[in-house]
Amino acid sequence: MTNSEIVEETIIFVKETLKNAEGGHDWFHIERVFNNTMLIAKGEDVNLLVVSLGALLHDIADAKFNDGDESLGPKMAENFLLSLKVPKRTINHVTNIIKYSSFKAGLNDGKMKKKLFTSKELQVVQDADRLDAIGAIGIARAFNYGGFKNRALYDPSIPPNLEMSKEEYKKSKAPTLNHFYEKLLLLKDKMNTATGKRLAQQRHQYMIDFLEQFYQEWSPLKNLS
Repeated sequence: MTNSEIVEETIIFVKETLKNAEGGHDWFHIERVFNNTMLIAKGEDVNLLVVSLGALLHDIADAKFNDGDESLGPKMAENFLLSLKVPKRTINHVTNIIKYSSFKAGLNDGKMKKKLFTSKELQVVQDADRLDAIGAIGIARAFNYGGFKNRALYDPSIPPNLEMSKEEYKKSKAPTLNHFYEKLLLLKDKMNTATGKRLAQQRHQYMIDFLEQFYQEWSPLKNLS
């Protein structure tokens, strides 16, 4: 099986697996991350099969929709890729991308942190995924997920928690607007690649402008002179 055929089979598998997924973590999210990955990869010396598969499979079984089980996604990806007879070395690289690409994977649990896996391929997929979490689409995804979890849009009495552990982050039920300060606005400075950093700048500013408008509309009397 050629690399192109492996990618095509993976696309079919992911579309079928995620056909009933929440709107911010569905096939269209995967497709956008895949396209961002291909764009960023043009400026990086990376294994295209690894980044393609990493992008396509990074949310194949997101833990937040599977009772917090972080082992399910890598295992599903491994079993699928084994069925295509993908080399074991490639499979290991892809499953490590799935394990370590998320924002929460980098949060400190208050324990001594193990040295996390890293590679240029991981950095490319990570940037591509983070780009889809910011800007106009990032805003749409944040509120879509907040609605899915029946969270408040905003509550001035609940401030953002900027010192969350991984477990606190996973269990948070805070209003959606807090998520901007706890994650989304932090992503610009966590980009790895030159292309990722450049693309993140404009998307970050779009969120800043959105928040300014949001607060103006939330408290219109404050704007009276």
